[in-house]
Amino acid sequence: MSRLFIFFSLLGFSLTVSAEPSAHEVTEVLQRDFKARGQATMDRVVQDGLQRICTETHDKPPADLAKRLEADQMKTIVYPSGSLMGDWKRGEKMAQSGRGAMWSDKAGVAAGGSCYNCHQISPQETSHGTIGPSLLAFGKKRGNGIEMQRYVFGKIYNSKAYNACSQMPRLGYSGTLTEEQIKDFTALLLDPESPVNK
Repeated sequence: MSRLFIFFSLLGFSLTVSAEPSAHEVTEVLQRDFKARGQATMDRVVQDGLQRICTETHDKPPADLAKRLEADQMKTIVYPSGSLMGDWKRGEKMAQSGRGAMWSDKAGVAAGGSCYNCHQISPQETSHGTIGPSLLAFGKKRGNGIEMQRYVFGKIYNSKAYNACSQMPRLGYSGTLTEEQIKDFTALLLDPESPVNK
């Protein structure tokens, strides 16, 4: 029995120790402690059904359920007509920018992608995240045909269409990035002239 438990018992308090808070308890704390400010509204702390399933299964839903969830998420991807590759130079600037979607930003101002927080993007980077895979030579290894363009565009738009409990944000689905920005990121990964592929 811990000293803390004995102390609370002497004061007449009951102390229940739980290994992990329930989803409901977490939601209550978030809703209690976070406040809407500027464009940062309270919907940011509310999980949708897919997020809730991933939380409750520790990112390991049953395989058949994961496949159904991924199929539903695939239906949310909106592919533009025409080319899916934009300007890799704009994509590189946005990939290295973590700015945007802050409470102090004006709504509608283009956000950066913060890609470097999770991925290595180009050999020149001195610091990058390792949560996601390295993207070095992405297009060089895979090509840049229309099927690969669709895959990259779709993965950036809604990563959960490819992996239900992916840690990658749903950047197009959430409205964080515009169609044009996603096309620029697609070009960053696939254009042979991009630093990713040098």
